[in-house]
Amino acid sequence: MSLVKKQNLSLSSFLTILIFLICSVSFSEETKTFFGKAEVIDGDTIRIKEKKIRLFGIDAPEKKQFCKKDYLNIFIFSFKKNYPCGQISSEKLKKFLNNQIISCKIKNEKDRYKRYLGICYKRNKDINAWLVKNGYAVLYRKYSKKYLNEEVYAKENKLGIWRGPFQMPWVWRKINK
Repeated sequence: MSLVKKQNLSLSSFLTILIFLICSVSFSEETKTFFGKAEVIDGDTIRIKEKKIRLFGIDAPEKKQFCKKDYLNIFIFSFKKNYPCGQISSEKLKKFLNNQIISCKIKNEKDRYKRYLGICYKRNKDINAWLVKNGYAVLYRKYSKKYLNEEVYAKENKLGIWRGPFQMPWVWRKINK
């Protein structure tokens, strides 16, 4: 066999293997994407058509959860009042979505309640990140640290639930359910 034929055969074999590897990686990392108008179930769960989607990497206060915030400061005294932070989280998400079409990139797993886990977008804006950055949800450290910078920002700027004391949603659920 001539040197040129051997090089062509080697190049052909290399390209075949490369294509096979690229295709196998693509198929194994395939993700679903859901599109549609979202119904807000609570601050970290939505429904698109019949599919319930839990927003990945975040945890929002529960609908019946209350947090505290300052309502009066006199010298060194600070008076706090309860407010329905879980309800507000849901309302802010609904207002942000504004009945527009969103897309959700779904992970290849479901949570224990059989909800899809996903990162959702309004246009190109990460909804999960928006909720954390504005203090309507917190980073769900048990599952991801993806939104750590957003949580630090909300905490430093005392946004949303960071305006006063609150129980982390997973702690509140454990005590109240």
